[in-house]
Amino acid sequence: MITLLDTFLRTLETTLPVFVMVFLGIGLRRVGWIDQAFVSTASALVFKATLPTLVFLSIIRADLDTTFNPALLGFYLVATLISFGLVWLWSTRRINRHDRGVYVQGAFRGNCGIVGLALAANLYGDYGLSAGGLLLGLVIVVYNTLSVVVLLAYHPEKSMNFASTARDIARNPLILAVIIALPVAGSGINLPAWMMTSGDYFASLTLPLALLCIGATISLKSLRSDSGPALGSSFWKMVLLPVGCTFAAWLAGFEGRELGLMFLFFASPTAAASFVMVKALGGNDKLAANIIALTTLLASITVTLGVFVLQSAGLA
Repeated sequence: MITLLDTFLRTLETTLPVFVMVFLGIGLRRVGWIDQAFVSTASALVFKATLPTLVFLSIIRADLDTTFNPALLGFYLVATLISFGLVWLWSTRRINRHDRGVYVQGAFRGNCGIVGLALAANLYGDYGLSAGGLLLGLVIVVYNTLSVVVLLAYHPEKSMNFASTARDIARNPLILAVIIALPVAGSGINLPAWMMTSGDYFASLTLPLALLCIGATISLKSLRSDSGPALGSSFWKMVLLPVGCTFAAWLAGFEGRELGLMFLFFASPTAAASFVMVKALGGNDKLAANIIALTTLLASITVTLGVFVLQSAGLA
């Protein structure tokens, strides 16, 4: 008979390796073994090359009849749009206008490409990677579009430019990886063994390297000096939205791997890319950094607790 302790220990086996790498990144940065130049170079390598390779390989190996789930993709899209609207409405009543866009982006934009995908791979293996890769394609388009909308809505000088946004999304390496992988997977083409093995070597760099970089970018000093609205945005991101969206998904009939995958994506901490976008648009980058730091630290507790509850209830 499986006890709650067994379930909890199995949950830790899923979540601990991911967050240990994040905290290791914090430690390596503090002792000077990782610097900002390394983080910038490694992050670019992950985003432009190793992560797209990982997504591509996971999709072409997938059984699309099993992993391609329009209902799951549709639900995630609707849940994200509703979440985005609720947080934005709340921010108009509580947050000053200058910080509103940063607050909203931090509350809904999760780091699904790294943390979510790593957790999905640990929990569900090949299914987590392939189904997560497909879901990631949707996530990239939706998150980037909504982030531009809300940040520019409160920018004092810049106006909305959907053409450039669409162009940036179309050039996103992860989107291109999904677009290229789908016809290859559907056609049944088998790539040479040497190419697949080389790709695996290269793709295996992705998750540990990216998680180390996430840890190395967290500024505990900045977090201690001024949290401000970061606490509120983090509470939305790590508690209210994951609980609400996962519960709604369960009511809609999702269960097992599908429900677990959506929870991991909903519960992922705020994406580091949100800081880059705020910085580029001249917003409150300190608030953006604090939200990323808080949610990343909280995720080690909230994600572990969430997976434990779902598995204890036999739902994931």
